[in-house]
Amino acid sequence: MIIGIDGNEANVEHRVGVGEYAFQLLRKFSQLNRPDLKFVIYLKNNPLPHLPSTHKQWKYRVLRPEKLWTQWRLPLDLYFHNPKPDVFFTPTHYSPRFSPVPTVISIMDLSYLYFPELFNQGDLYKLRNWTAYSAKNARKILTISNASRNDIIKEYKVSPSDVVTTHLGIKEAVSLQPHVYSMNELKAKYGLSDKYFLFVGTLQPRKNIIKLIEAFAKLRKHEEQKEDLQLIIIGRRGWMFEDILAAPEKFGVAEHVKFLENISDAELPLFYQNAISYVLPSLYEGFGLPILEAMQHDCPVITSNISSLPEAGGDAALYINPEDVNDIADKMKKVLHSNELRKELIAKGKLQIKKFSWDKTAKETLAVLEEVAQK
Repeated sequence: MIIGIDGNEANVEHRVGVGEYAFQLLRKFSQLNRPDLKFVIYLKNNPLPHLPSTHKQWKYRVLRPEKLWTQWRLPLDLYFHNPKPDVFFTPTHYSPRFSPVPTVISIMDLSYLYFPELFNQGDLYKLRNWTAYSAKNARKILTISNASRNDIIKEYKVSPSDVVTTHLGIKEAVSLQPHVYSMNELKAKYGLSDKYFLFVGTLQPRKNIIKLIEAFAKLRKHEEQKEDLQLIIIGRRGWMFEDILAAPEKFGVAEHVKFLENISDAELPLFYQNAISYVLPSLYEGFGLPILEAMQHDCPVITSNISSLPEAGGDAALYINPEDVNDIADKMKKVLHSNELRKELIAKGKLQIKKFSWDKTAKETLAVLEEVAQK
């Protein structure tokens, strides 16, 4: 059996979201001891060094030019190059425009339908139109939470049997080298205090970061010992981020909110481990993987009580109404002042993360691909 995969999302230097999902699946598939399976990974550019090395069961096929790649270049190859894959999987919304091969796609979430005002028009057009034809033509649709599965069935009018939930896994914990990466060094490097709340994620409106900053300002206003209390926001700039960057000044906490980019994989665990709490007040999430990453590093979690976030957090998170600034501030205050609550959340988090692994995600994904290929 030949399984074709669109590997472009994984073939980037800095992976987030769907890029990490695609990379972890490729990594796990490449490690399979299955002589009956061959994988062909289709790319627009040569594979970067972090992608799995080629071997007897694992090949890359680079197709150029890049322009309108899924619209004509990839379909052309699928029609005329032999041998053809038995199934083609794209870990994104966008499948080949035309394909003689049965396709499986992944849809992370439908935020572009529910919050269109949070996207620029170019991205919104592709997300709406390209996803619609991909969902219509796919044999199976994979998604990362039951909440997203229900949304997909409702919005795209597809059979429930054709939409399969495969929860995300979490990265293996990074092995830290204390003599190289210590918290004291990071404090000096980034100007961190001993007490800080942490947000990790792309700077975009859906993450609700402005309300988090406003809640932080309210919290500081009523704290007696507040001089060293900070909010650390780690993440790259996504889209419509200008108001987010201006919010600390607006709410009078500019000196106490830090925006950090390009934090290394070796540094990030220390940010989690030393935070008062990780706070994710998103308006909508397909899954909420950073919740599990925070739990993995013994960091208490505060997150929204909507969409898929309770599915990821289980009983190991403290939940907020993301539209209520007072509720966000109140929950932050509770975690700040209660060591017992922090210990309880950390203990429950250790149990929650055991439910999720990339091995399980890859196994469930492969089962769907084999089922489609054999029909």
